[in-house]
Amino acid sequence: MYLSFNEIKQRAMDFSNKWSDAHSEISDAKSFWDDFFTVFGISRKRVASFEYPIKNNNKLGYIDLFWKGTLVVEHKSKGKSLDKAYSQALDYFSGLDDEDLPKYVIISDFATFRVYNLEIDSNYFQFPLIDLYKNIHIFSFITGYKKIKFKEEEHINIEAGRLIGNLYISLKKLNLDTKSLSILLIRILFCLFADHTGI
Repeated sequence: MYLSFNEIKQRAMDFSNKWSDAHSEISDAKSFWDDFFTVFGISRKRVASFEYPIKNNNKLGYIDLFWKGTLVVEHKSKGKSLDKAYSQALDYFSGLDDEDLPKYVIISDFATFRVYNLEIDSNYFQFPLIDLYKNIHIFSFITGYKKIKFKEEEHINIEAGRLIGNLYISLKKLNLDTKSLSILLIRILFCLFADHTGI
């Protein structure tokens, strides 16, 4: 189900209010994560599994929540060490096939989220549950939303316009038909931006 940014934000506020008193990993973590994915209009069952079995150093362990190739979640009871939980999550990696390695790790103790984007570096974003709605952009990988950079493209558009203008002036000096010249330049401009727009 597609949700707008504002709908996701509202759902995130509702989620934070609903789970503000949760504290026990054993009794609440699975429902917490099912509801978390619902914030983004995603059914957790369609993308991720709970208690995914993993063999590490000849010992069987279980990843709290695993989305192959995308996400590992390690969840702890309220107040437990997030650093230890992160170390535990990383320990699972050696038991995963390369194509299943996650791009993101989320650590939570209900009260706090810590999100690692492993494609960038080992730094993380950390914020309290109540601020989830302010930080939903960090979870854009769940919905597939991508950030658009307008300033860079604005510069490219201005430069392309200047170059097309210069080309028009140069070709006009050859006494070409104005209509044919305009069609040619529009086609060139279209070709320049076709790849960028996915055409």
